[in-house]
Amino acid sequence: MSRIADIYQRIAQADRPEVFITLRDRADVEADHRESLAAGGPLAGIVLAVKDNVDVAGLPTTAACPGFTRPAASDAPTVAALRAAGAVVIGKTNLDQFATGLVGTRSPYGAVRDSRRPDRISGGSSSGSAVAVALGFADIAIGTDTAGSGRIPAGLQGIVGIKPTLGVVSTDGVVPACASFDVVTMFAPSLGLADRAMAAMADARGPRPFGSGTALAAPEQPTIAIPAELPELDRAWRAAFDAAVAQAEAAGLRIKPIDLSAFLAAARLLYDDALVAERYDAVGHHVDTMGPDAGLDPVVSAIIRNAGDHTAVELLRARRHLAELRSEAMAELGDADALLVPTAPFHPSLAGVAADPVGVNSRMGTYTNFCNLFDLSAVAIPAGKIDEFDGTRAQFGVTFLGRAHDDAALVDLARRFAGQAEPPHAAWPEIAGAPSVELAVFGAHMRGGPLTHELSERGARWVGEVITTASYRLVALDTTPPKPGLVRDRASGCAVEGELWRLSPQALGEFLAALPSPMMLGRVELADGRWVVGFGCAADAAESGERLDRTRW
Repeated sequence: MSRIADIYQRIAQADRPEVFITLRDRADVEADHRESLAAGGPLAGIVLAVKDNVDVAGLPTTAACPGFTRPAASDAPTVAALRAAGAVVIGKTNLDQFATGLVGTRSPYGAVRDSRRPDRISGGSSSGSAVAVALGFADIAIGTDTAGSGRIPAGLQGIVGIKPTLGVVSTDGVVPACASFDVVTMFAPSLGLADRAMAAMADARGPRPFGSGTALAAPEQPTIAIPAELPELDRAWRAAFDAAVAQAEAAGLRIKPIDLSAFLAAARLLYDDALVAERYDAVGHHVDTMGPDAGLDPVVSAIIRNAGDHTAVELLRARRHLAELRSEAMAELGDADALLVPTAPFHPSLAGVAADPVGVNSRMGTYTNFCNLFDLSAVAIPAGKIDEFDGTRAQFGVTFLGRAHDDAALVDLARRFAGQAEPPHAAWPEIAGAPSVELAVFGAHMRGGPLTHELSERGARWVGEVITTASYRLVALDTTPPKPGLVRDRASGCAVEGELWRLSPQALGEFLAALPSPMMLGRVELADGRWVVGFGCAADAAESGERLDRTRW
């Protein structure tokens, strides 16, 4: 049986008609899959599901509202980039209507049920995308995230969700929810695949590309902030988060409790203050002109219509308040490299949401709503299971939150948390164009050395071991701590062993500015014929230093 035939059989047997709004014809997908495998590419043969507020050429875009349905003449840039890398679109997935909700139930196409416990919600608004990945209907899926829609479903479905920095990935061809805070996200069953897919999707460059100071990895000994208090978590979920914190500590992450008050206050602004006016600006004119047969969800339509009642003065006041809260929150975060939080505070039932649709949705966003308001990046990752009071087991997940453009560092932290081996490649921001330069080191800055932190704390990424051409030698320098100097010696030199790191141009400049005498940077010739930036030393220090008859410090 072909791979695509197996997926379509799985879809038929699962009896989950609510997952897809539009499922492509199997024969067409099989043809595209064969073509993808023949053409190759970083995502050759990978099956992609797309949230139905993102355009796919030839398929309707509904935003889970029949009355809004419009044909898509072309792919959204994110879809086009993934297809160019080899991904094959299988269909468009269900969502909370107009991406308004964190529960996955607000859709006339049906409430999307949890992949394991059908009496529970899937999480939203990217409900169908997350469940499609969790059930094996797709390898990866596009979601969107404004208040947590690309993280809450990942947490509840036991998969990975990557939410990039605002503006790094294009949102063209996406039906807006709150345009200032909307982000296109990626779901995958593993961090490695999510990272690969993000690297391809980020080729759809947004208006805010990575700059010259982008970190390429997390520090060697990172500090992770956690909430000092955990509102909205019951005893079992608190215990699960405590276990996740212990897991982080075992992975070498230093823990720092902080007051989350400013974060939580901002979380309430997105729906309880004038910032919600952006939802009316996005689709309010459609909602106001739709008839009774448009399939409007009553909760969603009420939220959007009420959002139009705010004045410009109220919106300006809310934005000032948000800026104040952000300053307070970032001061509280301080020197921490990231913030670790529970992705979701609990896993409600479908009946619970039906009884209190607004209250449950608000609680779901406790640890997600503030993220985009504060321009944070995020990686949601599974963190075990919880034994519920009814004898069932819930998926538990945590989210690493970082400052804008710390996306690569978050992938690195999530990898360490999960106990995964160091990958042989860069994280997705570097592949997608974050500026970087190579630096060859030969002494105390090598891994395990006393000065490694000078690189890792600047976001440098270890690439691997290198060796120079047989035209160098090491001398012992009179420095504290002791370190060698690399000297060019064509007459009696040898091949010297070292390491190669990558770091941002800004970090290299800062590193060079702080470099003490007699050290200096110059061009070093490697055995493979490349010339890279590397360590050297002043000529007078080299002449007075003791020659070391070895090839490695």
